[in-house]
Amino acid sequence: MKKTLRTLILPLLLAGAVAAQAAVIDDQQFDDRIRLADTELVLNGLGLRAVAWFKGYAAGLYLVQKAGTSEAALAAKGPKRLRMKMMVEVEAKEFVKAFDKGMQRNLDDAGRAEMADRIARFDRTVAALAVLKKGDVIDLDWLPGRGFVLSVNGKAKGEPFAGEAFYAAILKIYIGEQPVDKKLKAGLLGQA
Repeated sequence: MKKTLRTLILPLLLAGAVAAQAAVIDDQQFDDRIRLADTELVLNGLGLRAVAWFKGYAAGLYLVQKAGTSEAALAAKGPKRLRMKMMVEVEAKEFVKAFDKGMQRNLDDAGRAEMADRIARFDRTVAALAVLKKGDVIDLDWLPGRGFVLSVNGKAKGEPFAGEAFYAAILKIYIGEQPVDKKLKAGLLGQA
């Protein structure tokens, strides 16, 4: 009887241990913890960018410690990562349009003017990707002392972008006052 009970319970305990190390949204897995810039980050929340039945990507926000509001997430010190896992193929120029629209909605004229050169360089960097394929992993990382780094499938694209304010402007597209998707924002902030 003890052996049978152990045979039944052990797989359940092991499954629980594995589940505790990863979060899943719509079959997309995100680690609960990652290391970035020699710092352990925790998964703050997960969300989907979707319109009706069309699912574009799953996203996870990683911070040094959990933050339940946009203000707290944006003010958090240390490295940060917004990870997107593509669920469809999309031309990079469509991502550029979405980034530009998000910047327009979340930055005032003075903020956009101050960051115009970085916005233009970011647009060129993303456009150069040509196509983002289903399964691609896009990381938007803030690395203190280095800057904002865009990576696709673990490979940095272009040079780092200076200024934490620029990284915050990118994050506002997802968790700002006028996010690209309110459900995605709630998920990334752990409110869903």
